[in-house]
Amino acid sequence: MICRVPGLHLVATGSPRGDWLAGSNGEIQGARHSLHERMRHDHLITSKQFSRADIETILDYAAEIGDDPSAVADRHAGTLLGLLFFEPSTRTKMSFETAMKRLGGDVVDMGSIESSSVKKGETLADTVRVIEGYADALVLRHPKEGSATMASEFVDVPLVNAGDGAGQHPTQTMLDLYTIRENAGLDDLTIGIMGDLKYGRTVHSLAYALTNFDAHQHFISPESLQLPREVVYDLHQQDAPGIREHDSLEEILPSLDVLYVTRIQRERFPDENEYQKVAGEYQIDADTLEAASDDLTIMHPLPRVDEIAPEIDETEHAAYFEQAHNGVPVRMALLDLLLSDDKAIGGEGDE
Repeated sequence: MICRVPGLHLVATGSPRGDWLAGSNGEIQGARHSLHERMRHDHLITSKQFSRADIETILDYAAEIGDDPSAVADRHAGTLLGLLFFEPSTRTKMSFETAMKRLGGDVVDMGSIESSSVKKGETLADTVRVIEGYADALVLRHPKEGSATMASEFVDVPLVNAGDGAGQHPTQTMLDLYTIRENAGLDDLTIGIMGDLKYGRTVHSLAYALTNFDAHQHFISPESLQLPREVVYDLHQQDAPGIREHDSLEEILPSLDVLYVTRIQRERFPDENEYQKVAGEYQIDADTLEAASDDLTIMHPLPRVDEIAPEIDETEHAAYFEQAHNGVPVRMALLDLLLSDDKAIGGEGDE
């Protein structure tokens, strides 16, 4: 058995986005082939695995797939993707299933915990080792931080982290970056990230990934839900151009290009009383946005509760449903890079 360390060990190349987009088709295919060589049959655990150039390559490939999904429609006929969701999911689970089927493959689903051997006391290590025998790759969501890293050490097929407690959610990060790039661009960007920053795995993943770009990040939360100090330290270690923390949105809203709103996650709180103290503290409605730029893009990983009023849905600010839909081409690109053979992706010498 191969016990891989949890990462693709991707090496930053430092190429700016303009170089990728201005490059010849051969250069783009070569970059994609190089990334594929490093990703193929490995695990996807954290957004820290990707350099700027890697991110741009993935996003460009996702855009190609979005424009012409038929080009990869039969790429993975006969491939099975195993879904192991130990927590509820709608968008992530369904978009992975859709992505695999649009690539010509299919899925096998563990189903709910109540109907599985987990209910009988089976360990996560045993569960992934069993389901590895039924599928060509695994997608795991689990309530414990670090679970994806541990599980990846017990399997030889690629394992994708679909959320490990308050840890990481790298494929969500890729679709978030895709959405930001489509609406505001990733450089010369000012983004506000608001809500549950302590337990929000989507926030942690996105914040790390944005350090690859010229992005000024403003984090808005009550004191009890601030970013974990170790995350703040790591962001500063990456020489991010601007990391600021606030307890109010009002002071920075006019300067934002993107506002990324997150739900206060009731299920993560060990104490219900602590949740009640902050529930509903940050809400966006039409009155809130009077001070915002006309070009502000509002995002949310969903589901929402009451943090964004329904009246915002019909405005040009709202991008959260587009964001959810982007999960399909982005996850198609990632699965293709993880699962394709040497020649399928294309590289140097390809016509």
